Amino acid sequence: MAEQRRDGRDVRDDAKGAGTGQGRAVSDETARAWAGLVATARRTVADGLVVGTSGNVSVRVGDTVLVTPSGVPYDRLTPDGVVGVDLTGRQVLGTLTPTSELPMHLAVYRATDARAVVHTHAVHATAVSTLVRELPLIHYMAGDLGGPVRVAPYATYGTEELAENMLRALADRAACLLQNHGTLAHGATLDQAYDRTAQLEWMCRVWLTASSLPGLSPTLLSAEQVREAGERLKEYGQRGR
Repeated sequence: MAEQRRDGRDVRDDAKGAGTGQGRAVSDETARAWAGLVATARRTVADGLVVGTSGNVSVRVGDTVLVTPSGVPYDRLTPDGVVGVDLTGRQVLGTLTPTSELPMHLAVYRATDARAVVHTHAVHATAVSTLVRELPLIHYMAGDLGGPVRVAPYATYGTEELAENMLRALADRAACLLQNHGTLAHGATLDQAYDRTAQLEWMCRVWLTASSLPGLSPTLLSAEQVREAGERLKEYGQRGR
């Protein structure tokens, strides 16, 4: 069945209004940001971090937050289907309904200097969220996320309660787990937010794998070891690029 917009028209009809959102012209910067958002959303599916439309992605351009729409398969998103809201949640671009997890995305942008947010239902991370209150320090890459990754207590999806729980777990961190739900990571760019999401899923998989051998427990790092690694990771990579 064709995906329907809030006004009852087929999503494909959006192509007829190329480069506009609610009658407003979309800037080149916004168009580029939307293209990056769509590419990132599709990547979460291709890499197995979400199934169908279960995750969501956002990117901030000035005071506008571009977000994936609710219930629309990512391969159906087009350059003309841009969806944007202001920091209060008021829709300012597009006609498709924003993601149901908009409260979480907006909470991150109001509380941090993040420019991009990725939320997934990654398998191993979601499994870990049901077992512990904090991901054990199985790998030094936890330092890139700010330290031990906390698990936000469960709350119904799309609610302010979930957004509040997420913010507490995210304090001084770049990512957190959502109990019986999934992951949330933010960054200065879409690539960084995505990479942190993928790294968190990988660490969860490593911990689950190491913990599965009968009679053995994985060796864990200390908080100081992770902190030291985090400092070194700040200098990782090529300078000036």
